[in-house]
Amino acid sequence: MADNVTSLFRSTAAHSPSMAALTREGGEGAGPVDFCIPCNPYFPTPAMFDTMSARLRDIITYYPSSADTITAELCNLLQLPPQAVAMGNGSTELITWIDHLLVRESLAIPVPTFGRWTDQPMETGKRVDMFPLQESSGFALDLGQYAEFIRARGTRVAVICNPNNPDGGYLHKQSLVQFMDAMADLDLIVIDESFLEFADAEAEPSVVQEAMLRPNVVVLRSLGKNFGLHGIRFGYMVANPSLAGRVRSMLPKWNLNAFAEYVVFMLKEHGAEYAQSLHQVYRDRLDMSSQLSALPGLTVYPSQGNFLFVRLPVGAEGTVVRDRMLTEHRILVRECGNKIGSSSRFLRLVVRPQVDVRRLVSGLEQVLYGTRRGAAVPELGTGTNYSSGTAAVDRLVSETNGAGIPLVAQAIGGGMPMQMPMPAAAQTGGVGMPMPAVAQMPMAAPPQPQIPQPQVLQPQFPQPQIPQPQPQYAPAMSAPSQPQMQAPMPAAAATPPGVPARGGLTAAQVRGTTGPGLAPAPATGWPNAQSWPNAAGMGQAG
Repeated sequence: MADNVTSLFRSTAAHSPSMAALTREGGEGAGPVDFCIPCNPYFPTPAMFDTMSARLRDIITYYPSSADTITAELCNLLQLPPQAVAMGNGSTELITWIDHLLVRESLAIPVPTFGRWTDQPMETGKRVDMFPLQESSGFALDLGQYAEFIRARGTRVAVICNPNNPDGGYLHKQSLVQFMDAMADLDLIVIDESFLEFADAEAEPSVVQEAMLRPNVVVLRSLGKNFGLHGIRFGYMVANPSLAGRVRSMLPKWNLNAFAEYVVFMLKEHGAEYAQSLHQVYRDRLDMSSQLSALPGLTVYPSQGNFLFVRLPVGAEGTVVRDRMLTEHRILVRECGNKIGSSSRFLRLVVRPQVDVRRLVSGLEQVLYGTRRGAAVPELGTGTNYSSGTAAVDRLVSETNGAGIPLVAQAIGGGMPMQMPMPAAAQTGGVGMPMPAVAQMPMAAPPQPQIPQPQVLQPQFPQPQIPQPQPQYAPAMSAPSQPQMQAPMPAAAATPPGVPARGGLTAAQVRGTTGPGLAPAPATGWPNAQSWPNAAGMGQAG
């Protein structure tokens, strides 16, 4: 089985093989315990699955309703105007059409990230400007540096995944609004919120309302991940009616299948169960972080997704760990060596129930340390004898963009804040939509014990040149207290062997927290038993 498994992973480029393929190769019995595919393990409920099973024959026999009908029902559930929404056969279908219709020449994306945001535009000949997230900063995205990078490259489209995949890094809503204000002259800004339902840092974290009002912003959201139904393939985008209409006009009439229709129409009866499933994921994320952080040499990074990004101990090869976990323990993990900007030192592990996590931890102890917990990691050589080639990829990302063109040196300067002033953004807010002045909002994380954290500098975005009245859609922002700014730290060197990366968490740091500066949302911010989580933050749907 080991050779076949290795072959499957080598043939899937930037993604993992499907569960169906792995199950076929595994022969008799149930498939592996899945810590790879990031979906909600608590939804749909067993009763919902029973209901769908009872209707299976009708669902797969007959045509579904049109995409417009299914979209209208989803919009009624989420309190969104149908004119501003386009539903796709998975978010990747929407990414494909966004690339074909709205990306003209170049696209910027922080890496590592979801592979289709780098692969899709390169496949159609676009220039992809990759902004490397620094391990020394815990893979946190500095929006000020990202904006400077975009200006220096002359990029026309900016993409931000929030939370980011695979590291789970999170950006607060107000910071994203400031970024959109500063970059209002770009052709397009895409905020991929595919995993945002799993974030508990804010009660209303989505920028969907902003997207509906701005002329150049698209928000992408997944349904398969948070509803635990990857196989159905459904997702949606929200934008102003003009942008949403362009994408919607290109989609087939029946691009959504009958399973997607059935699930969308049954959701209004299960809002309470869905909300409970999200709360359980929040709790499981804390417990799983705590257990993994107790493993010697393993670094766990703060995450607001339904997954954790971990760095293996020195000497451990991710492809070997992945293959041994699967063949010896029937546990599937996501080794990230084929993600641009990552390496085979890193795994992405999906949040699962505690009973599964105990099995994961036990398997990792045996694979990483043998019989003596805390012993030196053995040189694992069975099962795979190939290299993921991540050193070459990392070097490529550090020196060039996706088209092989050298990057501007200041744009990727090892975590140093950018010193050159950013050009003023053109006022292109559309008819009757002037762009607002930008308020500065410090969001420095509280100091972490044991591991020194890099100084967090707030992104500095330019003020508009012409005074304009404040538009109605801009959120009210009170003047913050004056932050105490320290001198910028020098560029961080590579993490020494055996030392956890700054920004990673130890067991002492992770217990009782969701990550630096992130506190659970108040209970009032989530739906009660008679309501449904509202993507747009425009009241609750009963």
